[in-house]
Amino acid sequence: MLVLVINCGSSSVKYHLIETEETAEGETLCKGMIERIGAVTSIVKHEPVGKRHIKDSKVISDHNEAMQEIMSYLLDEKNELVSDEVKIEAVGHRVVHGGEMFKDSVLIDNDVLEAIEEAFDLAPLHNPPNLKGIEAAKKHLPDLPHVAVFDTAFHQTLPRRAYLYGIPNRLYRRYKIRRYGFHGTSHYYVSRQYYKITDLPKEETRVISCHLGNGASVTAIDGGRSVDTSMGFTPLAGLVMGTRSGDIDPSILFYLVEKEELSLNSLHALLNRHSGLLGVSGYASDMRDLISEAHNGDRRCQQAIDLFCYRVKQYIGSYYAVLNGCDAILFTAGIGENSPLVRKKSLENLDGLGIELDDKKNESVTPGMVEKISSDNSRADVYIVPTNEELVIAIDTAKIARATRHSP
Repeated sequence: MLVLVINCGSSSVKYHLIETEETAEGETLCKGMIERIGAVTSIVKHEPVGKRHIKDSKVISDHNEAMQEIMSYLLDEKNELVSDEVKIEAVGHRVVHGGEMFKDSVLIDNDVLEAIEEAFDLAPLHNPPNLKGIEAAKKHLPDLPHVAVFDTAFHQTLPRRAYLYGIPNRLYRRYKIRRYGFHGTSHYYVSRQYYKITDLPKEETRVISCHLGNGASVTAIDGGRSVDTSMGFTPLAGLVMGTRSGDIDPSILFYLVEKEELSLNSLHALLNRHSGLLGVSGYASDMRDLISEAHNGDRRCQQAIDLFCYRVKQYIGSYYAVLNGCDAILFTAGIGENSPLVRKKSLENLDGLGIELDDKKNESVTPGMVEKISSDNSRADVYIVPTNEELVIAIDTAKIARATRHSP
């Protein structure tokens, strides 16, 4: 089944065209992105596999025009991607927050659209553009099944002791304030890849999954189920990230309001857009830039790297205790897959837990490959597992679309 996967941000649309089969995982035929939607000029990229890539500047005023650009490219006969014989059969949408309502991916109907809108307060930076993307895609592909795949769904197995906060219970009952967790499709995918390559039964396996990118989170997975995760009520909690603060003492917020006379909007922007690696270094949010400057002697960039890795290490140790041991630690996403330095520093001095990295293997990883980088003496395996969230969305979408097609 040919599935179009859509991932909308506030000023961007990413897409993947994936051929899924019932007996195989899937094959990406084309991917692309439209950035800076609503700006004077937008950046348009189309990257068909094995064919000439396109990068252009156009005026794209909103998500509807972005979808029009995507569909025009995919349907253009000369690109040989979609034709009368090879048609898009379903559309899968990444939706960041599903609240407590969605434990699995779902076929989108009016009730689902209303529920996504009701979660705007829980994910104000993510759910509104996710909904815009759904509405734009349904306008251009109205006769196809559209499926919502939620970042939070994988974490719906968290026990109450892991998702409740130490606040009056009435606030949870009234406003559903609790830990939700995010990056669920990524943590799900890499853990399943680990079970597959090692042939280990997931029911008996304990895994710590580290999704380290501009957004970053760590998840404890016991028997294939998420039992704890670092992000919380929103994606702001947990690790230090590119521009997000991660965990801080809540009293700092009251202190800043008093000392800096910050508005709520300014405080929100400070913690989400101007903190994390960017705030600590005063230089950049990209780990590659920080490592380059640290090598040149920039102390603040080195401090940012050290803080990032220390927080990862803290969560690994915490979840080692939660799981009462660990069979594997998995590194994924942009930083996790590509930075030997971050992996090494995040696992430093964990020999007391029996975790030992093989420095040579860690430094000589083949990009895009699943590789074991722990020593033969390590009590827990350490793997790099490239993530593929779009494939998870495509497979879930295809399953639901097939079920819809066969239902009476």
